[in-house]
Amino acid sequence: MIMLKDNHIWAKGSITAAVKAAKSVGGFALKVEVECQTEEEADEAIAAGADVVMLDNFTGDGIRVAAKSLRDRWKGTREFLIESSGGLTEDNVRGYICNDIDIISTSVPHVDFSLKIEHGTEVPAT
Repeated sequence: MIMLKDNHIWAKGSITAAVKAAKSVGGFALKVEVECQTEEEADEAIAAGADVVMLDNFTGDGIRVAAKSLRDRWKGTREFLIESSGGLTEDNVRGYICNDIDIISTSVPHVDFSLKIEHGTEVPAT
């Protein structure tokens, strides 16, 4: 599977361009998953051919509304999976479960670090 996160999308310029590039590298054998912060981003990912849309950092109510809306809007036109992710734990996961979600990613204790690239920041020469 190829997972496209915000840095990949930023580097390619759009969700559509990132999915196209991932599909060209991965071919038919690998699924492409796109991290989406909004329902509009999920629509773009689905239209571009993503196999999995990860709805990241939604509230429990927000994820249920967005997942149902996506299912209804794309019914009969595209097949895709919906993943709920971002801050889900053993204690709060029940609030995120619904029939329109296929995958639930929960968090476990971990070291949190980021490899984000700052937009417009030049890297100093070494």
